[in-house]
Amino acid sequence: MPVKIPDNIPVKEILERENIFVMDESRAVHQDIRPIQICILNLMPLKEDTELQILRELSNTPLQIDVTFMRMSTHKSKHTSKSHLDTFYEPFDDIRGRYFDGMIVTGAPVELLPFEQVDYWNELEGVFSWCNTHVTSTLFLCWGAQAAMYHYYGFEKHLLKEKLFGIFYHKVYNRKVPLLRGFDDVFYMPHSRYTEVAARDIIRCDDITILAQSDEAGVALCMAENGRKIFVMGHPEYDRMQLRREYERDRRKGLDTALPKHYFPDDDPGKRPILTWRSVANNLYTNWLNYYVYQSTPFNLDGTPWGDELPDTYRS
Repeated sequence: MPVKIPDNIPVKEILERENIFVMDESRAVHQDIRPIQICILNLMPLKEDTELQILRELSNTPLQIDVTFMRMSTHKSKHTSKSHLDTFYEPFDDIRGRYFDGMIVTGAPVELLPFEQVDYWNELEGVFSWCNTHVTSTLFLCWGAQAAMYHYYGFEKHLLKEKLFGIFYHKVYNRKVPLLRGFDDVFYMPHSRYTEVAARDIIRCDDITILAQSDEAGVALCMAENGRKIFVMGHPEYDRMQLRREYERDRRKGLDTALPKHYFPDDDPGKRPILTWRSVANNLYTNWLNYYVYQSTPFNLDGTPWGDELPDTYRS
């Protein structure tokens, strides 16, 4: 089934060339089904690249998915045109009264700043509180996961000795958890970050279950509230060339960024990277949509399945 996207969004042409089934709004209104409503808070600087990467992953299920892109009103994007944002993104204030089956909060290149110094932090905390009552399940990626853990549990992020950058090997735990169905014992995932949430802090929290961990990259995947909150510390949505683009960007800026680990064959940046994580990413997003969004969501989105049962500590 297709991903429903806004009319004329530029990434539509690329998705169609890749033989990915997408449907614009004009066609979707003629179908009499209730699509899954997914909100994507895209905090990445090159928003069209991230749109493309995430929409690829959402396209691999038999569900029809209606995507809404959210932006922060309190932040001015430097790398995406205002016309693109005005056309395809909705500010949080305009959709805070709506309910969604699922939400994705991306990473952001602000991890070296204390959370409270991020210019949209107060607004983002409002989004995190809103998720408790207006979203069935939320998938937090990279810095988005660190920020959510800080907001919900008070976990500080810790500066790494050097940028964690490359493709890393992870071991699977808690195989019976539906999110990991179809996973092998080990899998690969891209990481690109300077900070981490320490495993010792996560382990001490009874509310969080660690699902996958790496000797090099630390905790990679964990969840809370039976899947209402899922934290992914890396970037499974990255395409084959994303780490190369980031490496070249850092070098142009004069940063002493090392080659991404386990990425270029023979550590030769002139060679085409081998794609080793796409099937895992597809599986992760498919399991999330099926078991934690579609199977859990109410047919009537006037409220989430928890409604008035939500504990006071989680109310906005």
